[in-house]
Amino acid sequence: MIPFNAPPIVGSEVEYMQSAMASGKLCGDGGFTRRCQQWMEQHFGSKKVLLTPSCTASLEMAALLIDIQPGDEVIMPSYTFVSTANAFVLRGATIVFVDVRPDTLNIDETLTEAAITAKTRAIVPVHYAGVACEMDSIMALAAKHKLFVIEDAAQGVMSQYKGRALGTIGHIGCFSFHETKNYTAGGEGGATLINDAKLVERAEIIREKGTNRSQFFRGQVDKYTWRDIGSSYLMADLQAAYLWAQLEAAERINQQRLRLWQRYYDALQPLAAAGRIELPVVPKDCRHNAHMFYIKLRDSDDRQALINWMKEAEILTVFHYIPLHSSPAGERFGRFHGDDVFTTPESERLLRLPLFYNLTDNNQRTVISSLLSFFA
Repeated sequence: MIPFNAPPIVGSEVEYMQSAMASGKLCGDGGFTRRCQQWMEQHFGSKKVLLTPSCTASLEMAALLIDIQPGDEVIMPSYTFVSTANAFVLRGATIVFVDVRPDTLNIDETLTEAAITAKTRAIVPVHYAGVACEMDSIMALAAKHKLFVIEDAAQGVMSQYKGRALGTIGHIGCFSFHETKNYTAGGEGGATLINDAKLVERAEIIREKGTNRSQFFRGQVDKYTWRDIGSSYLMADLQAAYLWAQLEAAERINQQRLRLWQRYYDALQPLAAAGRIELPVVPKDCRHNAHMFYIKLRDSDDRQALINWMKEAEILTVFHYIPLHSSPAGERFGRFHGDDVFTTPESERLLRLPLFYNLTDNNQRTVISSLLSFFA
């Protein structure tokens, strides 16, 4: 079976993990954690990067950091993973879902302002497939209405919008290093990017169980105490060691994924030209990271037929999110503003193809050949 995904492996992960084990520092904020954080601060231009156990933890940390309270409203797309909403629901917020654009499946920035009320505290754009939302419009809206912008850049590591790294444009950005992402920390992992200098000190306190322990270890205070609400949002240094191997090879991984993505695009372009499928759209201001390659079929029946066909050929292809607003929890904790013109119909015809760093050329040719034979 050709899997849909396999975690990236570059070859130096075991060596670095052994080094972490030998250091005697396996918990958070060890040497490898500092290396990873500094690398991301320098490469992406964030004021402060803090590694976390997962992107879910980063989103929850962001909700704490902007002080979400019961009754607040947070705007986001419905076509996203449950963690995007859960982080704010846990603080008592109501989620306001906005329809997506049919080209990128990102939140429709032209519909967002109409969803803003006196209770709105934040907008959470989700950069689907590593392709940027229209951030200039979103940031202008946020400034106009005095809102926070929390970027869910779980899929956006190494992607850019107008030359700026995704995750560094909003007040806070959230990365994922889950095993399904372009770079992993050995299975799970995340990072919180603090782009507003006024939030840095409190972010460190929230991440360290509500204490100023980070300042203590830097010698800035003579003892640390409980200062604020918080939780344990530190990535283990053993995981950071695995991630460091990936970040060292970040550009190599990125270029290989882009080559695989482009090979799919070129091979399937004739089908798109004939109107049989639709291919991903990358706006000219965006530089994507080849996080995924998807096609859109005519409808859910066509999609299921292709899934079955590929499975017979021992190739795993998968659809993606069930829109949150149509789920039991989505109906309970949120509401959809306006009409669901594209969110549900687009979600029902999207199919993702195998794409991962260690996918061989031969296996990709097999995937392409099987796809072409289905449409033939």
